[in-house]
Amino acid sequence: MNRTELESRLISIRRHLHQYPELSNEEFETTKSIQKWLEEEGVDIRGTGLKTGVVAEIEGEKPGPIIAIRADIDALPIVEKTGLHYASKIKGKMHACGHDFHTAAAIGAAYLLKEAQSKLKGTVRIIFQPAEESGGGAQKVINDGQLEGVEAIIGLHNKPDLPVGTIGLKDGPLMAAVDRFHIVLNGKGSHAAIPQHGKDPIVAAGHLITALQSVVSRNVSPLQSAVLSVTKIVGGTTWNVIPDDIILEGTVRTFDNKIRADVKAKFYTIVKSIATAFSHEVEIGWFPGPPPLDNHKSVTEIARYAAKKHSLKVIDPEPSMAGEDFSYYLYNVPGTFAFFGTNGNEEWHHPAFTLDESAIIKAAYFLYESSRELLNRPVTSLRT
Repeated sequence: MNRTELESRLISIRRHLHQYPELSNEEFETTKSIQKWLEEEGVDIRGTGLKTGVVAEIEGEKPGPIIAIRADIDALPIVEKTGLHYASKIKGKMHACGHDFHTAAAIGAAYLLKEAQSKLKGTVRIIFQPAEESGGGAQKVINDGQLEGVEAIIGLHNKPDLPVGTIGLKDGPLMAAVDRFHIVLNGKGSHAAIPQHGKDPIVAAGHLITALQSVVSRNVSPLQSAVLSVTKIVGGTTWNVIPDDIILEGTVRTFDNKIRADVKAKFYTIVKSIATAFSHEVEIGWFPGPPPLDNHKSVTEIARYAAKKHSLKVIDPEPSMAGEDFSYYLYNVPGTFAFFGTNGNEEWHHPAFTLDESAIIKAAYFLYESSRELLNRPVTSLRT
């Protein structure tokens, strides 16, 4: 099919996905649809042990390495407020992070690679990954053996604040490590009028929230980056009762593994010290998420070359404190992750999030050209 026909089809695919979003590990219909769309164009599907997600493969007629493309396919538990005529038909679920865009672009790349199959020097494996939002999907794909033999991997994420036709490519850290914490301060409840008979966890929580801000401001160099945010406080039942306990939750974001470890250690010290100071028992839960997303220099340079071949404006993007489990792939094979301009109205995870669909065909050609360029490079050059 020509470019115009391909663009129309990919927009149609993206809109279908947008209307029928599925959450992490629930992408059963999404999986069936992706497989159907690929098989319609003769793209081979690899067997997997995954409950959801698809892995496709286009094997060239000439020998060469295996290169991977990755797209995520899950949606979010958000009520859509875009007003689009193709808005989500599933109440409380929405593609508010643009994974429908990523999936459509990767399908487009698969179609283009299939047409060029006789000219390919190697194999392109396309991973339609489940459960990026829950943070466990990439590990499931890796544990299932879908990275075996892969020499390099490439992925992208839509970026609403970049115009269509612009791509952000940066070697080194691009997205942050993600850690979640859960704290329970166990005090002693009492009547609000006689607080001396209790151990007030609300007062302790107030001091703790303030003290936690020093973890970054007084322990991480101003030349480095880290964020600690307390985002949830649960406690109390009424206006005249001091509760027994308070729950606090939040997140820590870092770009460097040493800083990540140092911040965690300081966090524990402060939480335990505040609890002791107020004669409270404390329970601490620490839940590590994806590591920092660290792009490989050589693969990033090849992606820049491919982007320029398709007249994309290449910029050095500002790193994001958001997390992305594509980072797990980069701990196993060289690769790069791009920010792709979509000229959106709102940032990721907003109920009114939209994007410019004219970017889909550009993203498809970028993934296609990048994978072809990677196939044509010596394997040793990808790891330098």
